[in-house]
Amino acid sequence: MYDIKKIRADFPNLNISINGHANTFLDTAASAQKPQAVIEAIVKAYTENYANVHRGSYYLSEMATEAYENARRTIKNFINAATKNEIVFTRSATESINLIASTWGNANLNKGDEVLLSEAEHHGNLVPWQNICQKTGAALRFFRVNDDGSPDMEDFYHQLNPRVKMVSVTGMSNVLGTIFPVKEIAKAAHLVGALCLVDACQSIVHAPTDVQDISCDFMAFSGHKLYGPTGIGCLYGRYDLLADMPPYQFGGDMVDNVTFQKTTYALPPARFEAGTPAIVQAVGLGAALQYILSIGMENIAAHERELVKYTNERLSEIADLKIVGTAPEKGGVFAFALGNIHPQDVAFILNKEGVSIRTGHHCAQPIVNRMGYESLARASIGLYTNKEDIDRFVAALQKVKTFF
Repeated sequence: MYDIKKIRADFPNLNISINGHANTFLDTAASAQKPQAVIEAIVKAYTENYANVHRGSYYLSEMATEAYENARRTIKNFINAATKNEIVFTRSATESINLIASTWGNANLNKGDEVLLSEAEHHGNLVPWQNICQKTGAALRFFRVNDDGSPDMEDFYHQLNPRVKMVSVTGMSNVLGTIFPVKEIAKAAHLVGALCLVDACQSIVHAPTDVQDISCDFMAFSGHKLYGPTGIGCLYGRYDLLADMPPYQFGGDMVDNVTFQKTTYALPPARFEAGTPAIVQAVGLGAALQYILSIGMENIAAHERELVKYTNERLSEIADLKIVGTAPEKGGVFAFALGNIHPQDVAFILNKEGVSIRTGHHCAQPIVNRMGYESLARASIGLYTNKEDIDRFVAALQKVKTFF
């Protein structure tokens, strides 16, 4: 059974009041709240086991290294990578994608090549490719998204050709909530000789993720959306591809041998983790994944499917409210417009009622504009969201309508 009451009790921040109201947190797509287990793991890492990793021949360093590498193993198991050496710790998903665009892109893209994205990409999976294509002379292409937010797969196949060297696509849109068929996309990319990167920031939070089943070549995701700390992200890469890529940054801990004349580099993942890493943040992310696994990803997915259905039903009661993104395959992200009321005004009044939502273009300006808007309000759910949160949200929206 999914014990939502017990789960909510694990998140200290959900128990505070905001403007005299219960904390109705509906911005998990931006950054998730943290369970007590993660907070305690971070405190323990700082107070009991803190030292630098990989370098010290003493107890504290050995304990810190073990915790750091155990986090890597946890992530490897969480996404079913073939080996822990396919897991690279980065600062964020954005850095993970920049790493691939910079290292793989510089080495493999040339004039006449193409990189194919969807119209629904977050800036973190658009701007790095835009930049590297400008530098290398490769062309950046986009396949369309339909008016309901679903991917136009006919256009995807139309644009896929042997000139495409990389297909980089979101697993789930942070604006539309659309779940993209990444397994189908990866298979199609491989048939024309292209690689496939999945931006899994949103999708990995809501359903089981198996990189070997998807057969993607790279995957990027962030820790803070997975109920872990900020300042830590992950890059999954097929080991043969990582081993063939040059370093992204240079310094300590990523080298094999250094002389005044020449440096050789360590094997992955160390090659891509220059300098002192985010040790405690990695430990915190490992704890977050252990917490998620203790609940069960299938259980979380089932809870959220029911909540998506309930949210759609409740929002349909509000006249003049338009959900932007109504694809059949959709997760718990609800971008919306409420009549002619500016999203910032909507959020201002909701905050007075203790309801936290997001407004703006959500770091995905092209798709917001493509759907006909400059700015949208957005509510998003997590494993701790319950029906009472949605009821308070809807009641607060009714107050917005009354006010205006």
